[in-house]
Amino acid sequence: MAHAQKTPILLELFTSEGCSSCPPVDVWAERLEAAQPIAGAEIIVLSEHVNYWDHDGWKDPFSSDQLTARQREYGTLLGLSDDYTPQVILDGDAEVHPQNGALTKQSLEKAAGVPMMAVRIDGAALASGELTGRVVADGSGQKHGGDVYIVVALDKTMTDVLAGENDGKKLTNVAVVRNLVKVGKLEKGKAFDQPFHVKLWDGVDPANLRVVAFVQGSDLGKVLGVAMTKEIGRGGN
Repeated sequence: MAHAQKTPILLELFTSEGCSSCPPVDVWAERLEAAQPIAGAEIIVLSEHVNYWDHDGWKDPFSSDQLTARQREYGTLLGLSDDYTPQVILDGDAEVHPQNGALTKQSLEKAAGVPMMAVRIDGAALASGELTGRVVADGSGQKHGGDVYIVVALDKTMTDVLAGENDGKKLTNVAVVRNLVKVGKLEKGKAFDQPFHVKLWDGVDPANLRVVAFVQGSDLGKVLGVAMTKEIGRGGN
């Protein structure tokens, strides 16, 4: 008997190694993804490290201007008065607050009941420092188009923090975003099938990577579909 398809849920955690409030939520995100406690759902986490903590004694090696700008765009979209960490965005259009466990569970269960566009990643392979593959999305039943993204993330990181608010701590993160690339546009009511090419950093270990593809309403907004793979082959030279 075929297994029922699970509804993917994208959780974006905006965090920083320089923020003393972040480690407990980093751990929460790791445990949530490992446990997968919502029936009928696949929770996909992305840890997006912002850089506005980098001037308080510790420069987060995974922080970037791009991810900081992404968080600020969410702030504008959601009508927030300030940027803060840790912040968790659910499927691109709502905040969740992990300290309120009952409400967070309710939000995740609600998201699990919302049909998502089918997205898949085909033939992900690494060769000569470049990740290649294809993104396929079935937009035939969609009333809205969107932007198609590929994310390359470190599956797990461990950092000995030597300064700042977390001085002396060993921090663990999962799904740490290193590359976030828009690879195309999905036209409403149409299918999407395009290759991607992402230049990676030196010394990349394919065994510690995950690749996430998602379709999101233009100008940020609702995530319409998402998929993840950790199966990364070796391409030819």
